[in-house]
Amino acid sequence: MKFTERLLEHVRPIWHENHRHPFVQGIGSGTLDKEKFRFYMIQDYLYLIEYAKVFAIGVLKARDLSTMGKFAKLLDSTINEEMSLHRQYAARFGISHEELETAKPSPTTLAYTHYMLHVSQNGTLAETVAAVLPCAWSYWEIGKALNTIEGASEHEFYGEWIQMYASEEFGTLAKWCIDLMDELAEGKSETELHDLEEIFLNTTRFEYMFWDMAFNEAMWPIDE
Repeated sequence: MKFTERLLEHVRPIWHENHRHPFVQGIGSGTLDKEKFRFYMIQDYLYLIEYAKVFAIGVLKARDLSTMGKFAKLLDSTINEEMSLHRQYAARFGISHEELETAKPSPTTLAYTHYMLHVSQNGTLAETVAAVLPCAWSYWEIGKALNTIEGASEHEFYGEWIQMYASEEFGTLAKWCIDLMDELAEGKSETELHDLEEIFLNTTRFEYMFWDMAFNEAMWPIDE
């Protein structure tokens, strides 16, 4: 069994709940409240800024030019493709440039991104990949699943989102991360593999929390 197959088996119940979450299901059916998606776009925009920094750390920690180049491509794809989609959606939903750039992260966004950056800055390349893999992998799987729903990819508000994450281009990047995780896991002790599994589990949990945060438009329970 490949290490990533073991990872998926370990988190499958959470993975299943991600697919079943009403936010995700609402994108697929086209019935998601637009205000919830608006909230999500802003928080995901803030998330992607920090997510891109993890790929920059990957460039720094890579030991060969090929891996450095792939991380650089992921960094470029995140900044210039995913975030471009968010800016397009922002305009469609009436989110001004100023609102997008001055938005504050929710507690979940802060916790998730800080955890990824902490792991990446203080850990190995394998730990860095384990931290970012659930996002790329699960979004690709969700995109493909929603793309099978008749008319979903043509929806006036959510169709482009589905098309991006179901695309061959995004899938290629996700598969590269999966293959790199398997490569980096080779020869590691069971203790080391367990540590990688724990990181992957934690960021998978954060993925579910992010959907839940967006659906409930949850910010701080007590604000100033």
